[in-house]
Amino acid sequence: MAVTQQLPYPILRARLFGARCLTLLTDDELWDQIGVRIAFTTRNGGVSAAPYESLNLGTHVGDDPVSVAQNRASVLEAIGAPAERVVVPDQVHGSELVEINSSAPAAFEYAQERACAGADGLIVTCSGVSALLCFADCVPVIIVAPDGHFAVVHAGWRGVMAHIAPKALLQLLQTSDNPHDAHYLRACNIYIGPHICASCFETSEDLAHQFADTFTLSCTPDDRHVNLTEALRISLIEAGADPARIVDAGLCTKEHVDAFYSYRAEDGVCGRHGAIAYKKES
Repeated sequence: MAVTQQLPYPILRARLFGARCLTLLTDDELWDQIGVRIAFTTRNGGVSAAPYESLNLGTHVGDDPVSVAQNRASVLEAIGAPAERVVVPDQVHGSELVEINSSAPAAFEYAQERACAGADGLIVTCSGVSALLCFADCVPVIIVAPDGHFAVVHAGWRGVMAHIAPKALLQLLQTSDNPHDAHYLRACNIYIGPHICASCFETSEDLAHQFADTFTLSCTPDDRHVNLTEALRISLIEAGADPARIVDAGLCTKEHVDAFYSYRAEDGVCGRHGAIAYKKES
């Protein structure tokens, strides 16, 4: 069956959510049309103490686990998602994707176990389950298909080189009613969240040359810097995405450390903001 649902073109706007007035970057038109809430969090509005202040969502950085749990609960409450059905993978800078296709206890538990074994992307094809990934300079990507299936992806430079975002896009196609429908790919909305910008992402000359060879010279403004956004756009468009349906938040985490965590700006001691998506239950 061909794609019939037409999503609104993607847009990211900052809005206050929940009792704690959390600032989230989101797309309200998407929520209104198909009941999928996508959001990129900031570092503000939580309970974590320095150096993780305040809405740290990462459990692996040395923060008080009780504070992290409270922060995650605040985000889930803000977007109206159930606290007991959120999957947060153990991110390993790879290209492994885990699919969650049911909120039933056994299927959900199996997906959780696979995600905790190491994954950098979640594909969700059911309602009632949230996917949360954590960031501090790497690129958060959320892909939403016209049937309401979605992917949340962690794309550090290794993930970008491994084509994790287009891999997630193509895996979403395989979950559709017609896995051979190229129109499905072009109908997907792709949201790129706050991350380190090209001028702040200094690399070795060797890595910059690898990016130029893989994604063209447009990804390397010079011999020591890499534009991860451009590399992602190129790889996604080559996979079949519509350029008009790719939206970038346009915010650099290193330049806006007041609003986001930055591993580079904070010398490796910091919390993690998040990318989260959820489809409400009928």
